[in-house]
Amino acid sequence: MASQERNIIRRRIANAYLSSVISISLVLMLIGIAALLIVNARSVSDYFKESLQVSVLMKQEVSEKQAEEYRKAISGLPFVRTTRLVSKEEGTEELKQMLGEDFLSVFESSPVPLSIDVSLRAEYVSPDSLEFVKSKLSAYKIVDEIECQQSLVEALNANLAKISLVLGIFILLMLFVSFVLINNTVRLSVFSRRFTIHTMQLVGATRSFIRKPFLVSAVWQGLVAAVIAVAALAAMLLAVKRSFEALFTIFRLQQMLVVAGVVVVCGVLICVLSTYFVVNKLVGLTRNDLYY
Repeated sequence: MASQERNIIRRRIANAYLSSVISISLVLMLIGIAALLIVNARSVSDYFKESLQVSVLMKQEVSEKQAEEYRKAISGLPFVRTTRLVSKEEGTEELKQMLGEDFLSVFESSPVPLSIDVSLRAEYVSPDSLEFVKSKLSAYKIVDEIECQQSLVEALNANLAKISLVLGIFILLMLFVSFVLINNTVRLSVFSRRFTIHTMQLVGATRSFIRKPFLVSAVWQGLVAAVIAVAALAAMLLAVKRSFEALFTIFRLQQMLVVAGVVVVCGVLICVLSTYFVVNKLVGLTRNDLYY
């Protein structure tokens, strides 16, 4: 009979431990998402900025050889990320897709000039820097016009600033909620064993002796929950990658490892701190307080 009761108690403790670990791992996923956003915020911003292109239109009489020499010359400029020569045929095909097949019928010859598509480094994608870029790119006599979509750049920078502010507030709230939820989960888990703590006190156990097994258990609880959270986060990212594969090219292995490390450290640290304070509080309770 006593053996059966012990087995029931063990099963209850195991079930409580398992539910606690799952709850903590779900909350750690929130911390992982927050860390992912923080680590990759600059990369995502740079990705969108570097997706914008500046078009350098050549004069009609410029040959492809001259345009290619110009492309090579500007490729070495510090603000240039990539360059691509767009031939007259390519430019004509692009206009056909935009304006229709018959748009050339009003012209005696193709009005489409040679052009160079230039993508800039992210730090130069701002209204002030674009003026400097335009002056450098148009310094050559063969250049006819520079198209840089300045209004789009201004809108992009303004929206990125707003998104960064909202994202910062969201991340702070997420981290606060995550800490509160994990703390409450650990408190409930330890509080359910308050009578065990009281029994240890009755046989003369010191506070440090009582705390030790609970803290060791908290470390393992945090580690297991963190591993589950990291695995779930990785699975979620792989699922999302199928729809946004181009965006995922900006993520680096080092960044993913940093996020995993943050999740593990937060899981262990919060579990240990919460357990430490709860055990200290329970040790100071009287027998009557244990029932409330």
